[in-house]
Amino acid sequence: MTDAENPLVAIPPSGKILGLDLGTKTIGVAISDAMRYSATPLETIKRTKFTQDAERLIQLIAENQVVAIILGLPLNMDGTEGPRVQSTRAFARNLANKIELPIAFWDERLSTSAVTRMMIEADLRRDRRAEIVDKLAASYILQGALDRLRRG
Repeated sequence: MTDAENPLVAIPPSGKILGLDLGTKTIGVAISDAMRYSATPLETIKRTKFTQDAERLIQLIAENQVVAIILGLPLNMDGTEGPRVQSTRAFARNLANKIELPIAFWDERLSTSAVTRMMIEADLRRDRRAEIVDKLAASYILQGALDRLRRG
């Protein structure tokens, strides 16, 4: 199986995983439990400069003893890669220079819209949805990857 067929091939067999939903203004962050059954929203980082964003991620990695990162890949609906994917890959390359952990990409198409739909159905106010959508999207992305890891 190639990396394209299984983007999670570099993920260690055990330990907590950080899930990231990289936006232009924020980074949604989620974390798995040690058994990798569930993803939990952790926080939303307001993006400033890469160095500061990376410092916060490094802090979260250390505090939570994270062994790998799953980064949502914002593919176009037809599966092609656009400017947002290039930006995400560049962020991953820069982050990889600062940490010693594997970073895997996971298709994030429709994650934000799925999470938004769930929040609307739960009758959350628009301002509350805006506060939590990024970390919930990160959790949604990470959960998809965890499910795939369990299936092997």
